[in-house]
Amino acid sequence: MRLLLTGAFAFSEAQLQALRALGAELVFQKDERGAPETDFAAVDAVVCNGLFLYHDITEFKNLKFVQLTSAGLDRVPLDYIREKGIELYNARGVYSVPMAEWALCGVLSLYKHLNAFSEKQKNHLWEKDREVRELQGDTALIVGCGSVGTECAVRFKAFGMRVIAADIVKPQSDVYDAYFPMQEIDKALKTADVIVLTLPLTEDTRGFFHGERFSHCKNGAILVNIARGAVVKEKDLTDALVSGNLGGAVLDVFADEPLPQESPLWEMENVVITPHNSFVSPKNNERLFSVMLQNIKTFLKERAEK
Repeated sequence: MRLLLTGAFAFSEAQLQALRALGAELVFQKDERGAPETDFAAVDAVVCNGLFLYHDITEFKNLKFVQLTSAGLDRVPLDYIREKGIELYNARGVYSVPMAEWALCGVLSLYKHLNAFSEKQKNHLWEKDREVRELQGDTALIVGCGSVGTECAVRFKAFGMRVIAADIVKPQSDVYDAYFPMQEIDKALKTADVIVLTLPLTEDTRGFFHGERFSHCKNGAILVNIARGAVVKEKDLTDALVSGNLGGAVLDVFADEPLPQESPLWEMENVVITPHNSFVSPKNNERLFSVMLQNIKTFLKERAEK
């Protein structure tokens, strides 16, 4: 098997040796955006992130296996992959813990007015704030209850929140106190103090959170988006924040990245902005390589049995 590894993952020498031990011939494409560094037509398998955004997948005439370094599937041509019977694996579960911790951190920072306290500290001001809130007893709605969503649910639940789910299928975890199918999400929004978006970006979810949907939100609710920026219409989100329909937002992803300098979101005191950073953890490399190695082993075993 000729396995193409891209710069989307920082392989250690020990990890490369583990792949070679499986019988893989390793070839490399350091820059996914750059000119081909090897013969794509001779590649059997690929580990990548956005490679097929910059190179036509039809150039990979022998491709049978794709391992993504991302959890999302929106950066690959799914119809072509299904048509050709290419095995496709994502990084499911790899980034769930750091993303869930980040979501909780962002909500707590708004509930506890940490930005305001930080400014007071800089100015040596000893000034109490009687308007800070507590999570216990409030309701968190998780929209998209896969691995990331459920890790979020576990953490919000640990703080004494009621946690409810919205998804196309009922989640199996017992951490959720109630379930709403997606067609009934507006009912769930009316009761949610915190709304956490972890749903995938598809044609059905693109722009799913828009002005009319925001109008169903509980007044003062906080929106957390660690899914994809395009699931939210940013102009409508901005309007909801300005009007007070939403009480705040914790945003790690945006329709256009980097977030344009002229975006009014930058200046809003009730908005936490980070640069698509919620997934970062020093433990990701080990987790992802473990997933990757197991998937390659499974692929080779199935291939040998055919």
